[in-house]
Amino acid sequence: MKGAPERIIDRCSTILIKGDEIPLTQEWKDAFLKANDDLGGLGERVLGFCDYLLPPKEFPVGFKFDTENPNFPLDNLRFCGLFSLIDPPRPAVPGAVAKCRGAGIKVIMVTGDHPVTAKAIAKAVGIITPGHETREDIAIRRKVPIEEVNPR
Repeated sequence: MKGAPERIIDRCSTILIKGDEIPLTQEWKDAFLKANDDLGGLGERVLGFCDYLLPPKEFPVGFKFDTENPNFPLDNLRFCGLFSLIDPPRPAVPGAVAKCRGAGIKVIMVTGDHPVTAKAIAKAVGIITPGHETREDIAIRRKVPIEEVNPR
């Protein structure tokens, strides 16, 4: 299985380390989530991977997997690791953002990326400009939960 690292890690109970399967401790989880945030902060897209060895007697060749009503294990999986890739914006995007801003257009970004990755990309293309803070920045500076920061 692959997906958002935080969602993949939550489904796992073990981890594969140098060919050995060991319990996935909170320390391991925290380390991988920090790596996810660090890589996302660089504007990289990060995916988590896990697997599960299906018993052949329960899942013979030709078994019909149902993704609508899962008939296969979704928990106690084995975490295999993270994969990150650079998916840079097109070179013309910063100029287009600047032109729109110059014309009085408010520029927003809609993305399915992790919020940390989205923030890094928004800064790189000029949607978030130097000297301006996001809700997350304000929450960190004030040392309060993000929910206490006015979205405006």
